[in-house]
Amino acid sequence: MLSGQLALVIAAAFAGVAIYVSVCEHPARLKLDPRAMLIQWKPSYQHGAAMQASLSLLGTILGSIAWWQTSHWLWLMGAVSLILPWPFTLFVIKPTNDELLATEPQDAGPRSQALIEKWGHLHAVRTALGVLAAVLYLSASLSHSR
Repeated sequence: MLSGQLALVIAAAFAGVAIYVSVCEHPARLKLDPRAMLIQWKPSYQHGAAMQASLSLLGTILGSIAWWQTSHWLWLMGAVSLILPWPFTLFVIKPTNDELLATEPQDAGPRSQALIEKWGHLHAVRTALGVLAAVLYLSASLSHSR
């Protein structure tokens, strides 16, 4: 089933990107001074948000199609896990994002540094949801092949 396999690949890509940000990019960013940290975070966030939002939506659609085709609950749970970063971002992370995006580099300081540190913890939730979706899709794929 092509839709399920594509959903798995996209969920794995989402998880991989999120893991990279959580374990590589963000820790490196935290070693910078607050001004440089903010300057680096802004374009990184804007590029990453567009990519992760697209992967999340496409992977959810494909996982939902796989569920519709097979009625296997793991495809549905994977799709739910992969779409959950959207409401989490809109309702939980957005206030932090908005404040950081509104901060001018010359105004960066302890507050912006604290917000970027908080953002990293919040992003870890998106990472976990992406990994969960990939594991659920892999499990559904393996159970379907038996």
